[in-house]
Amino acid sequence: MTQTTDIQLVPRSMVPEFIETEFGIPVSSKKLSKLATVGGGPEYRKFGNQVFYEKHALRDWVHQKLSAPKRSSSNLEVDP
Repeated sequence: MTQTTDIQLVPRSMVPEFIETEFGIPVSSKKLSKLATVGGGPEYRKFGNQVFYEKHALRDWVHQKLSAPKRSSSNLEVDP
């Protein structure tokens, strides 16, 4: 197994603050827990029974969820 020392982990309890600070978007720990069960959330890692997210995975997830910039709501596409 390869060792990486540049991994920046965020515990699930701190993810809402991280995303709010980085993007100004509210997300709850409860929502992340649900997404970890049903799918659609950011990739995560476990250490024992604790859940951690890599900062780059959180940023990637937010960018994937954001729509393209829009100028009008009359031509909105349906998001998947």
